[in-house]
Amino acid sequence: MIRRVSLLSGLVIVAALWFGPLAGLSVSSFAAHMTVHISVVAIAAPLLAFGVAGTRMDPVNAAPALFAPLPASLVELIVVSAWHAPIFHHAARMNGAIFAIEQLSFLLAGSLLWLSALGGTAGTRQWRAGAGAGALLFTSMHMTLLGALFALTPRPLYAHDDIGLYGLSALNDQHLGGTIMLIVGGASYLLGGLWLAARALQPSRVGVE
Repeated sequence: MIRRVSLLSGLVIVAALWFGPLAGLSVSSFAAHMTVHISVVAIAAPLLAFGVAGTRMDPVNAAPALFAPLPASLVELIVVSAWHAPIFHHAARMNGAIFAIEQLSFLLAGSLLWLSALGGTAGTRQWRAGAGAGALLFTSMHMTLLGALFALTPRPLYAHDDIGLYGLSALNDQHLGGTIMLIVGGASYLLGGLWLAARALQPSRVGVE
């Protein structure tokens, strides 16, 4: 029951983010764009992954080699970093099709990482928890550093409108977006990593589940 609620919640959040007002606001507001991005990878993705992990829908069981936690964290690092390059960020803001590709890549990269950490059979879940903890903590670090860059930089890094979300200046709007990434993104992966680390340190329960 909990897994079904988690899966449904993740799907609802993705639908609300992609088809709600934030998607439209992302054209002119970096903070709105960042809210969509972080909510997809740090809220919706773990909910979706938890919803299918260990069930018949779990893709880790069918292709475990494709779901290695540490490589998955590198995939997310590359995807997130690439889309925050000014040329790609601008293209995603100004073109609906590119925005859809960007958001889909965020969801796939986030789900890949969270599934790599949470999925698998009962017999492999404990070692995945250990590797997954390292992968999530690494991701928390680069999310925090990237968020700090946007939150602390003294000048706008992107050509957003002069008036951003809630009437903020372009620089303050960027600072808000960076703070969202730093706090929400960093905290989500940090808490996930710590939870998995505690799980990995528990005595093996193979044969109990």
